[in-house]
Amino acid sequence: MQVISSPLNPRIARLRELHTPRGRRKHGLFLLEGPHLLKELLDRAVAPLEVYYQPELLGRTAEGQVLLQRLLSGAVERRALVQVSVRVIEALGEVQTSQGVIALLPLAACSYEQVATRRPAASRPALLILDRLADPGNLGTILRTALAADVAAVLLTPGCVDAFNPKVVRAAAGAHLALPLAEEVGWDEIARRVQEHCGRQQRVFLAEAGAPQLYYEQDLRRPFALIIGNEAHGPSAAARALATSSISIPLANGVESLNAAMATAILLYEAVRQQRQSSS
Repeated sequence: MQVISSPLNPRIARLRELHTPRGRRKHGLFLLEGPHLLKELLDRAVAPLEVYYQPELLGRTAEGQVLLQRLLSGAVERRALVQVSVRVIEALGEVQTSQGVIALLPLAACSYEQVATRRPAASRPALLILDRLADPGNLGTILRTALAADVAAVLLTPGCVDAFNPKVVRAAAGAHLALPLAEEVGWDEIARRVQEHCGRQQRVFLAEAGAPQLYYEQDLRRPFALIIGNEAHGPSAAARALATSSISIPLANGVESLNAAMATAILLYEAVRQQRQSSS
C-alpha cells in the first residue's frame, strides 16, 4: 500500500482547505477526526468517502486498535483507505495530539433530510432554535445534549457559528449523524417550522435570565419550541417577536446568567423529566 508521507502532497493540500468554512462550502465536504467519531459513523452505516489513518498512532489505545482492525477487515472499502505518515495526519487534524485517523465525508450525509430519513419515528415535543450562537464549543455541546434529550430538530439562524467547524464536530461527538440540523434558517422559515411542529397552539419559549416565568412551571410535555440566544448579546429582535413567552432559570448569589450550553441542558432535561413522569 502506498503511504502519503508529505503534507505538501496535492491531495493533502486540498483536504486542508476543509479547515475553513469557505473550503467546506466550496467542496461540499468536511473532516471528522478521531476513532470515536469514526466508530459512530460506521455503527450508523454511513460510509465515509475516504479514511486517512496512521497505524502506529491509531493503535496506541484499545479503542484505536479495535477500529484499526475493523478498517483493515473491510468496514471501509479498500480503495477508500489511505495510510499516511505522522506528519500528514497531524497536518490534516486540528487537535494538539493526533489520535491517528480522519474521515472525509460529504456535507450532504449530514443534511437535515438525510438524517431525518435515518432517524426512527417517535414523539419528540422539543424543537430547538439557536439564535446567532457564536462559540463552537457551546454549539457542539448543545447538539450533543439535544440528541441525548431526543429533540425533534435544531434550527440555526444566520449568524450562528458554522455547524461543521471542527471544534463543533468534536464537541458534538457524533450528533451531526443522528440529529436533524438546519443551518442559515431565516425567521420566516423558522416560523413556518414552528407552526408545523406545534400545531394549533403555538408555544415558543425564549430562554432569558431574569424572566418572571420559571422554566419548571411550564408544560413541556406538549410540542414547544425553545430559543437560545447569543452568549454575549442575548436574543435578537426577531427571536423576541416569535416568542410567546420568556422563561428563566432561578439563580442565586448574584450569578447573572449560565453558560448557554448548560442552560440549554437544564431546560431540555426538564422536558425529559416531565415527559417520563407523565408516562410512568
